[in-house]
Amino acid sequence: MGNPRLAIARRELGSLRKEKTIVLALAIQLFVAAFSSFLVVGLVSLYDPSAASYQVDVAVTGGEEAVNDLIVAIDGESGLAARPYPSADTAMTAFEERQVDAVVEASTGPNGRVQLVAIAPDSGVETTAVVVRLRDALRTLERNERAERSAFLSTNPLPVPPATESSPYFGFTYTVLVPLLLFLPVFIAGSLVVDSLTEEVARGTLELLRVAPVSFSAVVDGKLLAAGGLAPIQAVAWMALLQLNGTGIDNLTWLFGMVTGLTAVVVTLGATVSITAPDRRIAQLLYSLGVLLVFAGTSLLPLSPANSAARLALGTAGLSARLAVAGLVVVGLVSLVGLRVVVGRVDPNELG
Repeated sequence: MGNPRLAIARRELGSLRKEKTIVLALAIQLFVAAFSSFLVVGLVSLYDPSAASYQVDVAVTGGEEAVNDLIVAIDGESGLAARPYPSADTAMTAFEERQVDAVVEASTGPNGRVQLVAIAPDSGVETTAVVVRLRDALRTLERNERAERSAFLSTNPLPVPPATESSPYFGFTYTVLVPLLLFLPVFIAGSLVVDSLTEEVARGTLELLRVAPVSFSAVVDGKLLAAGGLAPIQAVAWMALLQLNGTGIDNLTWLFGMVTGLTAVVVTLGATVSITAPDRRIAQLLYSLGVLLVFAGTSLLPLSPANSAARLALGTAGLSARLAVAGLVVVGLVSLVGLRVVVGRVDPNELG
């Protein structure tokens, strides 16, 4: 007889092909990774509406001096076009007839302050895009006003930080898409362990497994090996697909180590919950809450897993990111050892 842990792992992998939900999740991840080069364009429009390629027309009205400065700020932003109107009524008429996408009325108060009233659509995706674009233009106007008026101040104010320009596609890819493809298989792996162990107890098949010369710890190890071993392989495969689509991914070995360590922590959590609370619904609830607590806790660290993953993929990770990966692997090993202790103290006959 071969290694019972490997036999149980093969059995688990074979049963995964029958799980439509898991297969669908894998297919979605594969689709996102394989076609990321053009999917990212649409996704970025939701992530950062200012990256959308369509033009927003803004009706500008009000005092002459304030309007001129506002037109300069609006026309200086990509995707915005200012249309001056002689009065607020004509501007609102154009807005209601959908000739323009927004209205901004500018005036100068008695103290010299520029006062603005902006009107945007009240619903739909268009509202977000218009508001985000107008926000950028008004920030530009504020910077220009500060620069012009600083010459008349008796003391020099703190300098305004220079405006930074970065590609939203670049930021979305490495701060959202890469962590998503790396960590989603980890969540699925933990959920698989919970479902597998609780179903064995619910169906009574755990006793059948133990009739064979297989210990309870070997059963648990086999299930962890099947679910936990699949997650790092998936993650690296998704990164390879991103590379084929022209997205540069560095430090694949370190990313593999990070996902492996995190997977060990998550599947250990799933197995521990399943053993201590073998009811499937309760176990899944406790597992979900546990995962949320784990990631909420790690997000408070100076270098969170998502941040470390982005830096490693970019190739800008320093010693701190590599130490974070090493620490995560150590925590995963400690978790597995702790699970063995828990399994050794559990009587399988009392489950269920």
